[in-house]
Amino acid sequence: MELRHLRYFAAVGDALSFTKAAEALHLAQPSLTRQIQDLETEIGVRLLNRSKRQVSLTPEGRSFLSDAKRVLAHSVDIVESVQRLSRHETSALNIGYVANLFPPPLPVALAVFQRKFPTVSINLFDMTYGDQFRAIEEGKIDLGFVGSKKTIEERGLEFRSIGVDKIVVALRKGNALQKKAVVKLKDLRTMFFVGMSEESYPGYRDWLTTTCREEGFAPKVLQDVDIERMVIQAVGAGLGVALLPEQVKKLPHENVVFRPLVPAVLTESCIAWKSENTSKALRSYVEIVKERSASMR
Repeated sequence: MELRHLRYFAAVGDALSFTKAAEALHLAQPSLTRQIQDLETEIGVRLLNRSKRQVSLTPEGRSFLSDAKRVLAHSVDIVESVQRLSRHETSALNIGYVANLFPPPLPVALAVFQRKFPTVSINLFDMTYGDQFRAIEEGKIDLGFVGSKKTIEERGLEFRSIGVDKIVVALRKGNALQKKAVVKLKDLRTMFFVGMSEESYPGYRDWLTTTCREEGFAPKVLQDVDIERMVIQAVGAGLGVALLPEQVKKLPHENVVFRPLVPAVLTESCIAWKSENTSKALRSYVEIVKERSASMR
């Protein structure tokens, strides 16, 4: 039995007419009749009831027609899949990001990409920077919105800067600095800090230390935590202050206030991907993100 037998049978089963099916298949009717007879003989089951006036499906024929259509559809998927592979395309694009630090170019770039590549499915994964790095290196995601370029360079990944994030200080309500509209970074020198763990946010401690030393002091980190919400909770509990991207203000922050800093503290935001990843979808998405991030500056 070959795929053409299934195709011929499906045509007859849908039309319930050898004449109409033969016309649709551009075959001579006697040839089509012979092909269906060969199919029935090979599987040992009568699929069609035939009379001079009418063709109908047997119960076995109805079941076989459903299965035949499923096999034919799967064969089309297989062909399209190998064609995409030949063109170095992928059927899916896997992207990591931090939902609590939602990057502005992400939704716009996704909308543009889906219009250009409607057959490529997009999977989004809410992951810490650390998890994104590991997932990129293991091939589990194609691209990540992973923060500063220094850590990316250390891991040997390709990257592109897409903007800057403004940093604010998170203070417990009642802190004397709350009364100020803008907080001087050096005024934090006597306070304890709550930091982000190296596991979740590689390079954060190094960045924090470098940032504070530029103002003449070394930060006293009391505790490191894994996610932004836990930082805010720790600050609200009075364990210290924290330097975080301005986007965290959208998170619940009972008993916590945020203030801008002077001098202004900015961090670079980047996308990163593995150079060995040859996905055409990935390369196209990177170009779209570049264009959209440039238009937002």
